[in-house]
Order: sequence, then structure tokens, then C-alpha cells
Amino acid sequence: MSLWVDKYRPKTLDQLLYHDSITQSLKALSKSGDFPHLLIYGPSGAGKKTRIYCTLNEIFGSSVEKLKIDVKTFVTSSNRKLEFNVLSSPYHLEITPSDMGNNDRVVIQDLLKDIASTEQVDFNNQSSSKTKHRFKIVIINEADSLSRDAQAALRRTMEKYSSNIRLILVCNSISNIIAPIKSRTLLVRIPSPSITDINSILSNISVKEGIKFSSNDLEPFYTKVSTASNRNLRRALLSFETLTMQNETIKPETNLSIINLDWEVIIKNIANNIKTARNVATLAKIRTVFYELLSHCIPARIILKTLLFNLIEIIPDVRVVQELVNLASVFDERLSLGQKSIFHLEGFVAKSMVTIDQYN
Repeated sequence: MSLWVDKYRPKTLDQLLYHDSITQSLKALSKSGDFPHLLIYGPSGAGKKTRIYCTLNEIFGSSVEKLKIDVKTFVTSSNRKLEFNVLSSPYHLEITPSDMGNNDRVVIQDLLKDIASTEQVDFNNQSSSKTKHRFKIVIINEADSLSRDAQAALRRTMEKYSSNIRLILVCNSISNIIAPIKSRTLLVRIPSPSITDINSILSNISVKEGIKFSSNDLEPFYTKVSTASNRNLRRALLSFETLTMQNETIKPETNLSIINLDWEVIIKNIANNIKTARNVATLAKIRTVFYELLSHCIPARIILKTLLFNLIEIIPDVRVVQELVNLASVFDERLSLGQKSIFHLEGFVAKSMVTIDQYN
């Protein structure tokens, strides 16, 4: 039994229920003879990957759904062997080079070179309109986390092998993408779905799943779920499914506290501790909590961003908020350049404590 977020994921562009203008643009691109490199960006849970796979389905047909995972081995300049997972179908590959840290350039150069050295040909269905595109598509996740060297290598690859491969870069923000890559790609922004869009999707799923409600006025309940999920469709669906699993009959006034994720609650507590007890003992406790969060695969940048927003909510002084934003931008840059995330997170907390004390 699959989760609703997977069970009701659209497979084709025609099944997408929101952002119709973007859908029509992608449909036109998929039918054109000259498919460009794409840079698709937007917030988490907006539907970036869903739209990408729907576009691939439009170009190549349902074969893109036949996925497998291959393990590729790469050798660095220091003769160190690296293993890297590649998700692929007969027509595309999906990779996350940033998982390799500073060795992402090796993955970009070697893997894309291997892919580009072979031309995409389907001898069984050469007459099919679905196979007229003789190129493979490479989806690169977390493109904004690529090192500068990797992005430079990517730019050269885009120029050299454009006849055999097309790149689709996926990221939340394009601020860390170098200008030469932006100029060589078509930028497509996928904004978060509106509250109305999410409500409509939740309503459709309710009908299909036969969910029982104690009231007929469900719009306020759907709005509550959509708002609590911060317009993140994936999170809204997961929260809605959790509620239905816990309650045989859903009451629209049901408490939605379960939507708060554990790590978000923990970071909120850290912000409160910074505000109330600014001392070495507090800093030592926070360091331990940071280790726990990082060990549970919460990205350091997400921790920093969430902590900053929580501090902004509880600190009324505008001058302190301005300083905290400046500090966060500095340590965000250091996170991208450094190796030990814990140092920079702890440094931000220490500096924040000093800043708050200065204005009190």
C-alpha cells in the first residue's frame, strides 16, 4: 500500500491540476523539436519533480517510469574510489552530485561524459513519435548545492555535448547558480500551490478514499491543513493522510498539532533558549542538539534558516532582527564553503547571543 502522495501523483501533464500556464508551456516544449536545457526552481512541495516526470512522459512515453538504481564508481585525482547511486530509465538519468561533497565535479565530468558519448537510439520503435528525440535527459537534483568547480564543469559539458544530452537542473533557489549556467538554460519557476489549489486536491482525495467527516462544511478544515503545511503540497497530503489514519471519522475542529514535525519543534525550542538563557551552558546544550539534528539528516542550511525565522518571530527589536539576518547570511555562505557544519551553526548561535545582549 503506497502513500497518498505517491498514489495520487500525476503521471502526465494533462493530470496536473494547478499552474495551467506552466503546464501548457512544458507541453509546448516537449512537442517542439528543440528541447532546451531547463533550470526548474521553486519552494519544496511545489511539484517540481512531478512536473519534470510528467514532461518526460510527454516526450518519451511511459517507459520513463521503468526505473532502476545503478551504482557507479568514480576515481578522484588522489586515486580514491567513490560510489554513487544513479536512478535511471531507458531515456533519462537522475543524479544528486552534491551528495559527494567537494568531489561533485568528478561526478559531473565523468558521468555526463559517459552518457554523452552514446547517442540515444531506439531500433524497435524508430517510427514512433515518442522516440524522435535522440538525446538523453539528465536530472540534477539540488543544483544550488553544487560547488563552483562542479558548476564550471557543468557549463563546459552543456556546450560540448548538447547534441546528445539535455540537462534539467532542480533547486529551491537560483541565487547560488552561476550566471553562465543561468544564461544557457530556460528558467522555469514553480511557485507553491495556492490554498485553494491544495483544498481542491484534498477534496478530490477525500471523495476517492471515501473519508468520513462529522460535518459537511469542510472548506475551513482543508484550509487549516493547507495553511499549517505552509502551502507545501507534499506535507499537506502526508498530514491529511496521518489524520485520516488516526481518526475513523474526522471532525473539522480536529487539533492539527501533529502537523508540526519533531525537528521543527526542537529548533523552536533552541530559539526560545537563545532568547531566555544566553550563556556557555546553553551553547553546550544546543551543540548537542545540533549533532542530533545533523545525524538525522536534517540539512545544516535548513536548520540555520528555520532557526533564524524562529528568532525573528520571538524578537521584537528590529535592529536585532537586521543583525541576525546579516549573521545568518554570513554563516550560510560559510556552510557552503566549509566542511564541518556544526562549527558554523554553533558560531551563528554564539554570535546571535552576543548580538541580543548588545541591544538589551
